[in-house]
Amino acid sequence: MFLIDKIFLPFLVTFLITGLLTYVSIVVFKKLGLVDDPKIHKHPGVIHKKPIPRGGGVPLIFGVFIAGYFFLPINNQTSALFIGSLLALFIGVIDDLLNSKSRDVSPYIRFGINIATAAIVVASGISIHFITNPLSGGILQLDAINIPFIGILLSDVLSVFWLIWVMNMINWSKGVDGQMPGIVAISAIVIGILSLRLDPMGTANHIDATLSFIIAGSALGFLIFNFSPAKIFPGYGATSLYLLLGVVSILSSAKLATAVLVMGVPLVDFVFTIIRRMLNKKSPFHGDKKHLHHIFLRLGYSQRQIALFYWVVSAILGIISLTIRSQSKVFALIMLIIIVGGALLFLHQVVVKEANEKDVS
Repeated sequence: MFLIDKIFLPFLVTFLITGLLTYVSIVVFKKLGLVDDPKIHKHPGVIHKKPIPRGGGVPLIFGVFIAGYFFLPINNQTSALFIGSLLALFIGVIDDLLNSKSRDVSPYIRFGINIATAAIVVASGISIHFITNPLSGGILQLDAINIPFIGILLSDVLSVFWLIWVMNMINWSKGVDGQMPGIVAISAIVIGILSLRLDPMGTANHIDATLSFIIAGSALGFLIFNFSPAKIFPGYGATSLYLLLGVVSILSSAKLATAVLVMGVPLVDFVFTIIRRMLNKKSPFHGDKKHLHHIFLRLGYSQRQIALFYWVVSAILGIISLTIRSQSKVFALIMLIIIVGGALLFLHQVVVKEANEKDVS
């Protein structure tokens, strides 16, 4: 009965609600002119050829809100989640509106809002209280370490950093149709399964498991209309959903390593992109067409093939993370960084340079 009430029903209800809201949003956004027109929006990462409704963060997060009202307890933590998500959605919708007029909210303002939303969540008590020591297998109690001079717990600082990291990492992984919702759904399902394994009857903290499957239901409901050829884009407002994904990964610190591993490919691409831009003396916030999915496009792969690649790899990494111990997850992540990082370096040197030479010639 627990699995039906706390897992299957929330997932199904969110899936149906988000799917319906997304369909309605497509119609409404077209009438309002809230579209991403490649002739107007001159962002270097734009790859679509015709105007597509933008603002998918609205149905994504409201699907979660509606389901959460019925299936989640209303307390300080869930209230903070909804407030933080609404703030992220608000700045996202503004950015989506400006994009339709060939303008953008400053990336530094958006980053500042990321910090504010993460701080709201952490202030409610959602924090990485401990992590498993990858060397000894023991516990590192982060909430017992106070950072000198500023009087802030190390657990809170790391939690804010992690939430900001997830929000931006997943946001950079929506370059092709269907890529993002598939990654989010798989990650949420894996985290939810681990939550059930740690607490099979929901006697302790079933919020993380229920919210994980609510997030998965929302992402899959949206995916129906976002898979190539996309009928709607998630837009920047979808960072509100990524915030919640980061939250469920830290409601129990035992799931943090799992989240890192299942989102390993976007994570490595994210780090590689930041380092590459900084080495080129550009702002990490400066957009370009050199992400892994852009390189695959240059190699001739379709958007569907690229999205499926990300899904399959995320699913495989998710299965691995569910079958190995925390110490082994660190080794697996190191291997992933070496393999994906090496592939990115090679592909970037070969494919991107060849493309640049063709552009010059």
